[in-house]
Amino acid sequence: MRIVYAAAVLAAASAAPAFAHAAPAPFVGGHIEAIAGYDSLSVDGDSDGGIAYGIAGGYDFALGTNMRAGLELEAAESTAEECQANVIVAGDRACAEARRDFYVGARLGGVVSNGVLLYAKLGYTNARVGAVYDNGTTVVSDGANADGIRAGAGADIALGRNMFLRAEYRYSNYESDFSRHQGVVGLGFRF
Repeated sequence: MRIVYAAAVLAAASAAPAFAHAAPAPFVGGHIEAIAGYDSLSVDGDSDGGIAYGIAGGYDFALGTNMRAGLELEAAESTAEECQANVIVAGDRACAEARRDFYVGARLGGVVSNGVLLYAKLGYTNARVGAVYDNGTTVVSDGANADGIRAGAGADIALGRNMFLRAEYRYSNYESDFSRHQGVVGLGFRF
């Protein structure tokens, strides 16, 4: 009887690799990344640049072998501002400043190789814009939220099993003639 049990255990142990899970599909599951890049703020046709930086995350689903769809969230800040001098009186200065930016959206893409995902994205963005006026004796500042739409395209490049590098261009168009062009890179982790 011991020989039968030993044979059964040996058979089960040798069959275990057949029951092992298949390798997970690339670019599927949750992810989080830190992003940074160039932010060009445009107000009424005048533009100036700064640095955008923040954190993003989301979840990607497999749609067949190579197609991916995902949901994303992002919170970012920016140093971009657009200033003009001599607006009301000689020597004064008025500035529009980009502040925090929240984004929620979706993306759709395709795995073009085992380590590269190309995608396009579209979603809602809400940015905080500040206005500062300084006439030399008095400084007045205020802020407002602006709703808009963001569209973009990019690539995720695998740097191993869980790490990836992101390169992305996006355009955001807000109400009141306020828009931005951004080119960002990110370093992320998949889980």
